[in-house]
Amino acid sequence: MKMVLAIIRPEKLEDVKRALEEKGFVAMTVMEVKGRGEQKGIRLQFRGRELEVDLLPKMLLFLVVKDEDVDKVVNIISNSARTGRFGDGKIFVVPVDKSVRIRIRVVDV
Repeated sequence: MKMVLAIIRPEKLEDVKRALEEKGFVAMTVMEVKGRGEQKGIRLQFRGRELEVDLLPKMLLFLVVKDEDVDKVVNIISNSARTGRFGDGKIFVVPVDKSVRIRIRVVDV
């Protein structure tokens, strides 16, 4: 198993969720996070003054999938989250050694 961690723009979350669900990937955890990439933030105009915002709002998606589904999930996320502009996000894939469903866990005594 692998864990796919995807950092995406907040406005693309619904598109990504819909695309994953259409292909049968419904289980995920989502967190609101802040971060910055190589561009080190953005400059905004606010009340006639320039303001530098270096930590931008992002969404972090966690999905645990079978090894054979990793490329499919990465492609779905990439295609549905892409705008073509800086800050579209990044995807990481890490190994999962073990997964335990709490609801049916039997404790050894």
